[in-house]
Amino acid sequence: MRRRTFITLVGGTAAAWPLAARAQQQAMPLVGFMNINTAESVPHLVAAFRQGLKETGFVEGQNVAVEYRWAEGRYDRFPELAAEFVRRQVAVIAATGGEPSPQSAMAATQTIPIVFTAIDDPIREGLVASLRRPGGNVTGITIFGPAAVTKRVQLMDQLVPQAATIAYLMNPNHPSGEIEMSAAQTAARSLRKEMLVFRASNESELNAAFTTMAQQKIGALVVASDPFFYLRRGEFASLAARHGLPAIYYLPEFARAGGLMAYGNSLVDIYRLVGVYVGRILKGEKPGDLPVVQSTKFEFVINLKTAKALGLDVPLGLTAGADEVIE
Repeated sequence: MRRRTFITLVGGTAAAWPLAARAQQQAMPLVGFMNINTAESVPHLVAAFRQGLKETGFVEGQNVAVEYRWAEGRYDRFPELAAEFVRRQVAVIAATGGEPSPQSAMAATQTIPIVFTAIDDPIREGLVASLRRPGGNVTGITIFGPAAVTKRVQLMDQLVPQAATIAYLMNPNHPSGEIEMSAAQTAARSLRKEMLVFRASNESELNAAFTTMAQQKIGALVVASDPFFYLRRGEFASLAARHGLPAIYYLPEFARAGGLMAYGNSLVDIYRLVGVYVGRILKGEKPGDLPVVQSTKFEFVINLKTAKALGLDVPLGLTAGADEVIE
């Protein structure tokens, strides 16, 4: 009798396990993560986002679910991606990749919490009421691109001070492109350099821009922040080498792909902070009470191998100040 009772109890418990597992899965909060890049191009950023979640006690697949959507370099896809997350009733939207990702999320919902990454001033862009107390359903991390592009112009001048004319290459479709360009022009004027602006939003325009720079004997190039450029960082290195053009970029990955120099915010740290904020919101904190974080961690990378190929002598002051020197 006791044996039959034991078997019945074990059988009843085993039958309940799938139901309990399904109930736990249904109770798991769902986070929507959208980004301008492709999944294949930024695995390190996804890993950093997961690390931030982990720091707040959330592990993807265990106690939080994440759905990823990729715009693949097309800014016009963000409204569609944001609307899908609203339909799915996600707990938080991580609107990453810079503008217009956060604006699209805000247009889609005024109730679902949003954590953004922004290149420009989030107050001027209308994302938050203030940095200290954002208010509403939005908060995030800001990069402040204009300050970084100013530094890039200065670093390029240190490397090639003889360059009388500096080219600035931008994507005219980038929402914050004009703001960065203006900062670059101001920096060039302060150094008494002429700056010529080139625009490219596709392959043919990119090739044409480099050809024109070579014809006009441009002395140096500053490349704007843009996912279209990031996805083609190897191509940029090849074009710059082919035309003998010293160039500085906005992310370390450009220099690691063969580019000359790169200076910009640490995206790994930024995406970790996004994960932390998403985790804090999942724990009950309100986005309007979480201050917007201004990223202060920058990375400066120099590729000495590329410098040698271009016939450039890199000053010791530059290598001493670099976070990474590729030899």
